[in-house]
Amino acid sequence: MTNIRQLLAFNIKKNRQKLELSQAKLAEKANLSTQYLAMIELTRKFPSPEKLEQIAHALELDTPELFSLPPSAKTAALKLQRSIIIDLEKSVDIKIHSAIKTAVSDVVSSHLNRIENTDIEKNEDTERVKSNTKRNKRSM
Repeated sequence: MTNIRQLLAFNIKKNRQKLELSQAKLAEKANLSTQYLAMIELTRKFPSPEKLEQIAHALELDTPELFSLPPSAKTAALKLQRSIIIDLEKSVDIKIHSAIKTAVSDVVSSHLNRIENTDIEKNEDTERVKSNTKRNKRSM
């Protein structure tokens, strides 16, 4: 697209085809002649603001949309990049959450094992003390 006429022609034709309208049908809906619409699509004529509104209405668009630029490769690449970043962030969040959950579970297990081992040691110490006490009583 090098100028506004080409942009307008491109958008009218693209949106007309998207709605599966012939030039004749669009011209009828916009209250224009088929020849006039064809001349606009060929960039030989440029419609007045009123006619632009009629065309936009017939294409079910807001008038400024007749002049919107088609997505460029750069725009498409930026959308893809944003999509990839969002997916990566989600994936990283899941991985981090999983790693934290595993680490907490490991720490809790470790502490529970220590408590269990401490209880076993206390029981063993208690048994030793009882045993020593019995031996000491016998020795006396």
